[in-house]
Amino acid sequence: MSQSKTAGPVPEDKKAEEEEEQARSPREIRLVMIGLVVTMLLAMLDNLIVGTAMPTIVGDLGGAEHLSWVVTSYTLATAASTPIWGKLGDLYGRKGTFLTSIVIFLVGSALSGLSQNMNELIGFRALQGLGAGGLMVGVMSIMGALVPPRDRGKYQGMFAAVMALATIGGPLVGGFITDHLSWHWTFYINLPLGVIALAVVVVTLKLPKVRNNARIDYLGAVLLTTGITSLVLITTWGGQQYAWGSKQILGLAALAAASLIAFCYVEQRVEEPMLPLSLFKNLNFTLVSVIGFVVGFVMFGSTVFLPLFQQIVQGASATNSGLLLMPMMFGMLVVSLVVGQAVTKTGKYRIFPIIGTVVMGGGMLLLSTMDTETTSFVSACWMIVLGAGMGFLMQITMLVAQNSVELKDMGVASSTATLFRTIGGSFGVALFGALFNNRVTETMKELGGNHPAAGGMKNPGQVSPAELRKLDPGIQNAYHHAVANGMHTVFLWGAAVAVIAIAAAVFMREVPLRGAGTQEQPAEASLEAAAI
Repeated sequence: MSQSKTAGPVPEDKKAEEEEEQARSPREIRLVMIGLVVTMLLAMLDNLIVGTAMPTIVGDLGGAEHLSWVVTSYTLATAASTPIWGKLGDLYGRKGTFLTSIVIFLVGSALSGLSQNMNELIGFRALQGLGAGGLMVGVMSIMGALVPPRDRGKYQGMFAAVMALATIGGPLVGGFITDHLSWHWTFYINLPLGVIALAVVVVTLKLPKVRNNARIDYLGAVLLTTGITSLVLITTWGGQQYAWGSKQILGLAALAAASLIAFCYVEQRVEEPMLPLSLFKNLNFTLVSVIGFVVGFVMFGSTVFLPLFQQIVQGASATNSGLLLMPMMFGMLVVSLVVGQAVTKTGKYRIFPIIGTVVMGGGMLLLSTMDTETTSFVSACWMIVLGAGMGFLMQITMLVAQNSVELKDMGVASSTATLFRTIGGSFGVALFGALFNNRVTETMKELGGNHPAAGGMKNPGQVSPAELRKLDPGIQNAYHHAVANGMHTVFLWGAAVAVIAIAAAVFMREVPLRGAGTQEQPAEASLEAAAI
């Protein structure tokens, strides 16, 4: 792989980059963190709140046949725009790019709330997703610019807490708004939060202005967007709208492969590549990208299927579905706080990805043992183990990615780490869904296929608790066993995938973290130490 020519941002004065990297006072950082935390909450809450309100939205606007596109348009726009936002921040300044993404997200939110039909809602959700692609990347890249990696553990607990709060509180807030206000407010609620974030960032965030004369890599952006869009559509449609072997899915796979191959060719020849492939010459950056993909794969797959097991097999209520994941979020939050403080104190991090991937794989194995006799207490314990494993990894993966690049590539590093986790999540949900549906269908044929009431189950892989209660008790019992078997298959495969992350973590190298707590060494020396 040849080294790309990179012009890099040209500071207005020679000290601009050093100013961006210099240590800020704790008070200054805490003030900026308010805006960053609120923005991250915006990015994570939206889908959870809207998902709860979707039945009401469809009932009001109609167009149920287009329901999936309300989610798909947002997801596609978010995933496709993520690497572009990261690069724009590196080229033209992180503050301005971040503020622009917030404004676009808020405009999309307001227009979504004003939608009069399903087509309008789909289009405005895509606009909202376009802005959302820059929210998480902006938060992480600004964090990387303000706080040296060595000192970042002091603050990473806040982001873990926001994730837990969003996962638990999103469905609760969405349900309350839908029941007591109207579905329009599931979008309008973003506006006051967004205005607070904008005001705080504008007033408190001070970064040097950056100008760049390099041409934007438009061809690379188009090719990368096409490849990402094709991958997301494959995971969204495969096994749902179209069979995995259908011409539509195979065609998308061919388009994704062709686009990404062409993208790699283009990126090695442009002056300022959208995603410099030379970054992957750094061993740690490549390995942490693999780990991020697996974390997304496991995390998103688990959060989809664990509540299903609890509702169908254990009889938990779906009303407060966010609360069902509280044990996993608790494990993630506590461990993330402890790990963050340990990294700040010692400057060492290599051991944590190793422990985290092993614990995460162990959690998946424990969850694969669940059956119809498993109590809620036992499943909660296994969820805590899984959450603890992810707590070792959630912030460390971003920390290592950012520590593996120069400051001028902080946005690209942040967006790449986010993108790998997002694509991993898409593949996790798709693969787990296919495995689950197939196993449930097979089990129902074995246990309840000859029962007279079996005809009431049009799609055994997708039966809601309300629908299940209407069926014959014998079929209900058979379905409980089928779901347990499906979960066994899903989590067993999840544990197998976790082995890939374990191998990647073992080969990771301990590269000194840049920061005030260390004897500073040049960034180039740190990068060379981890290069392949």
